[in-house]
Amino acid sequence: MAEETRNSLDGRADVVVQAGRIGELHQHLHGAEKQGHLTPFQLPPVRVRFENRVDEQQRIACAVESHAAQAGPLVVALTGMGGVGKTALGFHVARDLVDRYPDGVLYIDLDDLRRDGVVEIADAVGELLTGLGVSQEWLERSLAGRTKQLWTRTRDKRMILVIDNARYGSEVAPLLPASDGSLVIVTSQGALYDLDGTAAVEVPVGPLDVADAVRLLGHLVDDPRLAAEPGAVAELARGCGGLPAALQVAGQWVRKYRRRSLSRLVAELTAELHGKGIPMVEAVWNAAYAGLGPEAARLYRLLPQLPGPLVEELSAAALLGCDSGRAGDALEELESAGLLAGVAGGWRIHDLLRGHAERLVRREDPDGAEQTVAGRSLITWFRRQAARADLLAAGSRMTFAELPGAVGPDVPDVEFAGKTEALRWLDSHRFALYGCVRLAFDAGLYEDAWALCEPLWTHFLDHPHYADATDAFRTGVEAADRTEFLPAMIRMRCQLARPLWEQALYDEAAEQMRHALHASEDLGAAPAERKLRASTVEFRGLLKSETGDWEGAAADFEAAKSVHAEIGNAYGVLLQTYLLGRTAVRSGRPRAAVELLEEAHARARQQGRERLAARAGFELGCALRLVGRAEEAQPLVDVALERARERGSRTDEVRVLRELAVLAEDRGEPGTAALHRSAAQRIADEAGGLADGGQSS
Repeated sequence: MAEETRNSLDGRADVVVQAGRIGELHQHLHGAEKQGHLTPFQLPPVRVRFENRVDEQQRIACAVESHAAQAGPLVVALTGMGGVGKTALGFHVARDLVDRYPDGVLYIDLDDLRRDGVVEIADAVGELLTGLGVSQEWLERSLAGRTKQLWTRTRDKRMILVIDNARYGSEVAPLLPASDGSLVIVTSQGALYDLDGTAAVEVPVGPLDVADAVRLLGHLVDDPRLAAEPGAVAELARGCGGLPAALQVAGQWVRKYRRRSLSRLVAELTAELHGKGIPMVEAVWNAAYAGLGPEAARLYRLLPQLPGPLVEELSAAALLGCDSGRAGDALEELESAGLLAGVAGGWRIHDLLRGHAERLVRREDPDGAEQTVAGRSLITWFRRQAARADLLAAGSRMTFAELPGAVGPDVPDVEFAGKTEALRWLDSHRFALYGCVRLAFDAGLYEDAWALCEPLWTHFLDHPHYADATDAFRTGVEAADRTEFLPAMIRMRCQLARPLWEQALYDEAAEQMRHALHASEDLGAAPAERKLRASTVEFRGLLKSETGDWEGAAADFEAAKSVHAEIGNAYGVLLQTYLLGRTAVRSGRPRAAVELLEEAHARARQQGRERLAARAGFELGCALRLVGRAEEAQPLVDVALERARERGSRTDEVRVLRELAVLAEDRGEPGTAALHRSAAQRIADEAGGLADGGQSS
């Protein structure tokens, strides 16, 4: 488990409930009333002039006007081939109607969450809940729980939801808001026949006609040649098939060659069309690619290897093996050529252009040598940055992979200002990191695959994206087995077991733990190996706790504690003592819990582990109340409340407030108890918890 933060505990435990404290509680309640969330607006800024689609917009407007109450949210399905401009139309409509839907606009691209053609719906609902202001610690584990949160959060809302790249209605239905006053805009290449039981209208989106395509080119390129050579412009627009994605590239290509006549440029494309038998669209992209410098051209061929949706300067530098300045120049050149689109935080490549780049690879790098070198460089770079972020965020903990060296003398590392920034980097790059696990495994880089799973463990503890974590940790298990490195084989199975049991897949989790414990029997007697075996036993104890096997859990924690004591691991002894005490509270043995938690609390304070000291103090307070020593419990729970607020942990704050309410009732202070419960419920409501404030976690 991740090491606890090393800060000192001031030890104050003499806080009592006085009038001033009641006033503070009133003030906290009043502050909670004022807190709120910004109205979400998840649409990108307008970058390209929108053209035509008048009929489609009128059809959508009529559907909005005629949408009946109590019919559920209105679902508008924009269907058509890739590159035809469905997403741009969806964004345009959303912007145009935003005043009619004052509760905001959410956007989700299902392709970002798609693995092997399948979207993990629980992750998609989680993305929407995050946009609605639900913090990660309040997300329910299960799809059912998250769906209830979504219904609660969107009830009576008038908002717009844009769902991009849906393939099936079954992917869309669980994401629908609860309010019939909301609008859902879905883009899909085909009709969503299985979107049943909803008020839906399908709006086919076809290619632009020649006149509209010409006008769009005119917006993209301010050039007198367009007016002077209308025939050439029409031929170019016709050749682009009415696809805005192709017209964007064609416009940049025309802009680049300002001294040539359009007739000559179009003739060159036509010659390639007839000579090689390729569509005009492909010829436009080939022409744009041919005009690139060597560095930008190589980067274009390498970009399909990036597993995440975002292209950044540093990851591009890793692909190219160069400094960030050269990578930035190459990215800007690709954007100027229309082959990349600038977005917040970096660039994106359109799927049609990604396909074009892949075809170029097959033509220009048939043996894959260039791709292999760049792929290894990219995987090593992400592994190095993730390990550095993990070390900064989680401190020194049980890991087995060595920090890889720099990719090259010029390729820069990410600069992390501190723990918070390191954690933020891991989360913002999770698509790339999880994707690199699979890339590494498929490339036969098995050590890289399981090594990447180590920092992803830190990310998973704070951001449990179960589908991503389960898939990556399964790959990590298989990769570790391929290397036959025993510590990794054991640790990867422990890492996989946790997301399994947290999804109630107890039998599969138990099977992973059985294999891990069997493998741990082959570990040696060195302290590090004994520590790993003790950690594995602890994981089994945690699994038993999840299934209510308190006696079995206590036996495992006791066994792990003995090993940690023998090897002199003070933190291990502390952690197992805390787990034993917590288990005793939950299994109805409060007197045994008091003794264990008093020991854990004292050890945590001695070791300067503030977070664990606060948790042990809270559990000790609960145990003391259960044995009739409420006066001793009160100051411990008060300190736990202070620490929860200092850390900004709203779930811990709610848990402590509810315990304070019980203590107040025991003292015969129903008014104070009501204030505590009210404050807890307000926090839960604000954070997006379910109505009872409980969580599946």
